[in-house]
Amino acid sequence: MSIREWLITRSERANPRTTIDDRHPGDQAWSDGNVATPLIHGRTYFADLYPRIEATGPGDLLWFTDWRGDPDERLVADDPNSAIVAVLARAARRGVDVRGLVWRSHWDRLAFSGAENRRFGEQLQSAGAEVLLDMRVRTGGSHHQKFIVIRHRDDPGRDVAYVGGIDLCHSRRDDDDHHGDPQAQDMADEFGDSPPWHDVQVRLEGPAVHDVETVFRERWNDPTPLSRSPIRKLADKLRGDDTDPDPLPDQTPPPPAIPGATHHVQLLRTYPNLRHGRDYPYARGGERSVARGYSKALERAEHLIYIEDQYLWSKDVAEQFIETLQTSPDLHVIAVLPQVPDQSSPLSRTPQLYGRDQAVRLIEEAGGDRFALYGIENLAGTPVYVHAKVCVMDDRWATIGSDNFNRRSWTHDSELSAVVWDDEGEDHNAYARRLRLRLAAEHLGRELPPGATDAEIARVMADCLTAEGMFAAYADCARRLDDWHDGGRVGERPPGRLRSIPPVEQSRLTQAWARVVYEVLHDPDGRPKPLRRAARF
Repeated sequence: MSIREWLITRSERANPRTTIDDRHPGDQAWSDGNVATPLIHGRTYFADLYPRIEATGPGDLLWFTDWRGDPDERLVADDPNSAIVAVLARAARRGVDVRGLVWRSHWDRLAFSGAENRRFGEQLQSAGAEVLLDMRVRTGGSHHQKFIVIRHRDDPGRDVAYVGGIDLCHSRRDDDDHHGDPQAQDMADEFGDSPPWHDVQVRLEGPAVHDVETVFRERWNDPTPLSRSPIRKLADKLRGDDTDPDPLPDQTPPPPAIPGATHHVQLLRTYPNLRHGRDYPYARGGERSVARGYSKALERAEHLIYIEDQYLWSKDVAEQFIETLQTSPDLHVIAVLPQVPDQSSPLSRTPQLYGRDQAVRLIEEAGGDRFALYGIENLAGTPVYVHAKVCVMDDRWATIGSDNFNRRSWTHDSELSAVVWDDEGEDHNAYARRLRLRLAAEHLGRELPPGATDAEIARVMADCLTAEGMFAAYADCARRLDDWHDGGRVGERPPGRLRSIPPVEQSRLTQAWARVVYEVLHDPDGRPKPLRRAARF
């Protein structure tokens, strides 16, 4: 099948205000000639990012967005000089143009990160960087994009961008052993003192770097004040905070296409309809290309949809699966989610479990025993918090990003994901299959050789090459591990880390109040009213 049958076009993005596709030919909404490399786990990502930042020099650009930032988070565990604020500050002092847009966030007492984000920005400002606290969001929303773009003034062939779900903050620096990040954030007791964390970022090299830079430029150049609150504005003025973005230098041409590169990269985004006479100048009425991209791919999936996600909420999202499952009798769906939410407060956990249960029931009704839901644990039996936002469909369409499978991510917050289409592969996309099998190997407890080739991965994961085989392998792994736990953990622990997630049991009274909190606070709808009424994105 052709790339145009799976990826959305410029007209299907339905955002004439954006410039993100201006350099793409015709109606094309993706760049060619790239190399995309998944970086599984925060430790892998941070170890890759650190030397890239250290190699920047005068005249280079390093621009980033973040949902949460902790200035003392180390990129390398045993290197005190690798604290993210120190690394970025050194770059700024070398003459690198360091700029950041960090979500302003809410109070820490509500389990958010307002104080940390402010401290992160202030420390970088004092080092000569320009990092702004951005609250240009819909009421109750957030800037959830997490990306970094590095461009070299004198050597564009070294340009790189990172897109995905990993923030520059505590708890993210974990690896495949899942012992957690010693620099941990507070989470529910089930996750222990050093919560295990599963996450993914993708490194982009080639012309796609220019597209990521354009996303930053559009947000930075928005003339709307960073906050509308008079109280926040007064506090910023009294503290002397920077609330006036400096002009950006002119954008240089895209990095050259990489010879022999087979990856096409499409950036999908979410921006909400802001209401009350406000609009993003680059997305009037919002942009919902994340939802549109998923919807188009879902219509074409016939064999396997593989999901790793922090959430699986919302009837609106679940309904996108129903027709595909009903019309594709061979289609299987596997979702890997957190076993429990990250917070234990009833106002957080209960509505989230309600929302997930509603979505899961709809998908189960459509797919029956072709739909399976799993959590993962480390070898000590501690649940691993799945924060990854990954989806692979039919080993053709694969995305890594900041967006979750919920209405909030598809309509209400700012999001960015990178879809990769690979020309390599006969009946599949080599990038997509490689990503799926590498993730499956970890969860099934199978060792892959360092730097394993596609042939070596296929040999170790031979039973998972087909949708039916993958589905059966996950089911068998989870069943054996569940039985071992149910039997008192006697004898040798079975291999793998997959655990079944049981259905949610909530009384009607609990469901009644949970639904209200869920709809209003946890999974709001950021679409214009006509699209809401039409149930369209």
